[in-house]
Amino acid sequence: MDTLTPAATVGAAEHAAARRSVGRLRAAGRLLAIRSAIAVPLTVAVSAAMFGVASLSPFDPLAAYLGSNYQFATSSQREAMRAAYNTDQPWYQAWWEWLGGLTRGDLGWSSTQSQAVATVLAERMPFTLALSGAALLTAAVVGILLGCIAGMRRGGLVDRLCTGFSVTFAAVPPFVVSLALVIVVAVGLRWLPASGAAAPGAVYSIEGVVRHGILPWIALTLSMIPWLLLTTRAAVAESVNSDAVRGARSRGVHGVALLRGHIVPVSVLPTLALLGTRLPELIAGAAIVETVFGWPGMAAVLVDSAAALDFPLLAALTVGAAAAVLAGSALSDAAAVAIDPRIRMAA
Repeated sequence: MDTLTPAATVGAAEHAAARRSVGRLRAAGRLLAIRSAIAVPLTVAVSAAMFGVASLSPFDPLAAYLGSNYQFATSSQREAMRAAYNTDQPWYQAWWEWLGGLTRGDLGWSSTQSQAVATVLAERMPFTLALSGAALLTAAVVGILLGCIAGMRRGGLVDRLCTGFSVTFAAVPPFVVSLALVIVVAVGLRWLPASGAAAPGAVYSIEGVVRHGILPWIALTLSMIPWLLLTTRAAVAESVNSDAVRGARSRGVHGVALLRGHIVPVSVLPTLALLGTRLPELIAGAAIVETVFGWPGMAAVLVDSAAALDFPLLAALTVGAAAAVLAGSALSDAAAVAIDPRIRMAA
């Protein structure tokens, strides 16, 4: 009867682990494919709903087009303007025309910005993506790191400080944090500029954008850290008392090895899920912070497009936000499937 040597046993175990890892990656890929197929009709439905809801707005788009001349315009002049800007057509017709242009790669013309929607997005979207991405990355690193430390030392000084910080800033709206930073740092101490992304009259530069972006980056980061930190802390604290961790400790595994090999792989899953589902909060928080600091991102044009019923620009922003939320949710679920072998998810 053949027997396996220790080396052969280890090799077989490593081969089996590699096959399980490949299987999890394939399952994650299938999940992403299914979610992508679902996201297409769902995004189309969101765009149609946006046109329908926006058509119920009490705002008259002509007031934004004509400005102070609106009240002096005659009825015939207003009707001619509505015909020129196609504001008198039904919402479903406007949506169908926008959808047809989208299939041809034409996002339409923004009446509020007097530019093509693609140009508006190309000029402003990088500022929003840079600010939101930097804040999300920083908040994730800080929140997960502090959450792991607090969860491993539950009830200790670090845990109490982190919990107090999280509870405090979770209750403070982003605009309050932004205004406090402006008053203290920009106005009081005059360490950093209070608004914009460049000095008045100056062109954008990397150094100027970074310097002007420090305060909005801090404000947005502080608004996202609490829920990441508290979620990670709760997951780590629960994992510390699990049977698997107790068994690892009985085998002499402690410290960083215990955290990396037995606690983090399980504790990171709730945080990944939270990152995917809280993207709407990130988008809303970024819009508020951009408004307070006058950051040249998408927040200002979003408000203008909603007030003036600038359908092409409003549709592009709404569909983009919906697609970002769907993508974030799908990626977080796929990461969970790839990391944790206990999870079986098909859609």
